[in-house]
Amino acid sequence: MGRKWANIVAKKTAKDGATSKVYAKFGVEIYAAAKQGEPDPESNSALKFVIERAKQAQVPKHVIDKAIDKAKGGGEETFTQGRYEGFGPNGSMIVCETLTSNVNRTIADIRTIFHKNGGNIGAAGSVSYMFDNTGVIVFAGTDTDDIFEYLIDQDIDVRDVMEEEGNIVVYTEPTDLHKAISALREKGISEFSTTELELIPQSEVTLSEEDVEIFEGLVDALEDNDDVQKVYHNVENL
Repeated sequence: MGRKWANIVAKKTAKDGATSKVYAKFGVEIYAAAKQGEPDPESNSALKFVIERAKQAQVPKHVIDKAIDKAKGGGEETFTQGRYEGFGPNGSMIVCETLTSNVNRTIADIRTIFHKNGGNIGAAGSVSYMFDNTGVIVFAGTDTDDIFEYLIDQDIDVRDVMEEEGNIVVYTEPTDLHKAISALREKGISEFSTTELELIPQSEVTLSEEDVEIFEGLVDALEDNDDVQKVYHNVENL
């Protein structure tokens, strides 16, 4: 897939685990998932999946429980998903996904962030066509051939299986992510460091040191926004 996903996840988890902002963002996502269905992960698969991801990001249990309790209590907030696309220096591209209770505020904020940090916001579809929606599963291991063959035998559409520094990274078609997770659990794999639907760039660009600094400032500003849940980009050396 042209990207060392396991390394990126490890760095992101270490960074996010030390901040309260990621906890707040997961709290919103858990609340929204609980409001869209039953506030019980055993009967709400979307909620269960979000909680699993929150645990992988080391979100404390009390944050998860508080979000579910808020949904049970009949919170009135309604959250809307959004996607914004744009450009940084020298062929760099960004897609950010949002979850917000105020769409107009979020649109204005994202436009301002791009403008003030050396970027340009684009129209819907101007960047995302250069990314592939992909299921990503990461867990400890090295025997990629065994995992690949096993998943194929389970009739799972696998794009790639790679080994990166003691981790196996499985890339699936997005529709087969949950099927692959279930199959791996049946094989006895119970600990995952990542189970995500991600946008993976079809190709990457390498920026100069000066442009990397500008681009990193843009990405950091987007990630720092309370309404932004995920930021994807195609810069290799960030």
